[in-house]
Amino acid sequence: MPVYVQNPHPRSLVRRPADDLIAADTRMGAVELLVRDLDAMIGFYSQGMTLDVLEQTGDTAVLGRPGLPIVRMRRMADLPPRRQGEAGLFHTAVLFEDKPSLAAAVASVARYAPRSFTGSSDHLYSEAFYFDDPEGNGVEMYVDRPRETWATEPHGLLKVATNPLDPNEFLRTHLPNAPITPAAGPAATLGHVHLQVGDIGVARDFYVDALGFEVMSDVGSALFIAAGGYHHHIAVNTWGTAGAGPRAAALGLGQVNIDLPTADDVDALRQRLGDHGFATRHDGAVLRVDDPWGTLIQVGVEGAADGR
Repeated sequence: MPVYVQNPHPRSLVRRPADDLIAADTRMGAVELLVRDLDAMIGFYSQGMTLDVLEQTGDTAVLGRPGLPIVRMRRMADLPPRRQGEAGLFHTAVLFEDKPSLAAAVASVARYAPRSFTGSSDHLYSEAFYFDDPEGNGVEMYVDRPRETWATEPHGLLKVATNPLDPNEFLRTHLPNAPITPAAGPAATLGHVHLQVGDIGVARDFYVDALGFEVMSDVGSALFIAAGGYHHHIAVNTWGTAGAGPRAAALGLGQVNIDLPTADDVDALRQRLGDHGFATRHDGAVLRVDDPWGTLIQVGVEGAADGR
C-alpha cells in the first residue's frame, strides 16, 4: 500500500474566486464498472459489502442504498483486462456513517471473500479498509472522523498519513452484536473516487483548474481534491502509471459521475471547461467531458448523470 508522504514543496492553499470553483454541495454519483462476470461481481458487492441490488436488467446492475446508487455495472465480456501501467481506477470508496456500520461491512466482506483484503490505514481524517473485488477493482470502505478534528499543515492543506490501523482490533472494538444483512445494511454513500493518471500536473489542469475542485492534500505523486472543504471527492495518483497515455478500451472503470446542485451549476461548469479548452457534450440533462486519459466524466443535477 502506498505511503502518503506530504509533498515538501506543495502549493500553498489559495482561496479562489467562487466562479472558479465547482459548487460546494457537489457530490459523487455512482461509479460505472465494466465487468466480465456480472453474477460474481453482484455477489461481492451485495453479499459481501452488504450493498442493496437496486436494479438488475439484462447485462446491467446497480447497487447501493435506496435512492443512492454507488456502483453501476455493465457486462462487457469481450473487453480485455486493463493492462498494467494504464490509467484507470485505483479504487471506489464507500463511506459509512459510523464505526459500527463500517465494522459490520468489513466483517461481512472478510467472511464472504477473505482473500480480497489488501490493507488498512488511519489517514488522520478517516479510517479505511481496502479490498479488491473479484475482477481486481480496488474498493475502499471507510469512516470519517469529525471534521473539526481534521488537522492542517502550515501552508493550509490538510494533513494526511498512512498510519497503522489494526483490523482485528477495530472489529473487536466496534463490531455490532447483531449481524448485518444486505436487507438491513449500514447506511453508506459513495464518498470519493481515486483514479490513476499519467501526470499529476496535467491532472491538476483538468480536475482543479477546469473542473473547479480544490486541492486539499498534496503528496507529490498524488493529489486529493474536493468541493466544499471535504477531504477529497476525487484523488489522482501516478503510482505505477506515470507517463500513461490515453486509456485503451478495457474492463474496469467505465465512467465517473458527478452530481451538482442545480442546472445553473452545470452551465457554469460547461462554460469554465470551454474556457480552459476542453470539449464538452451537453444533451440538456447531462454534461459530458473526457479527462486527458479518456475517462468519461458525466455531470448532472442530483443523479441525472447516473440515471436516477
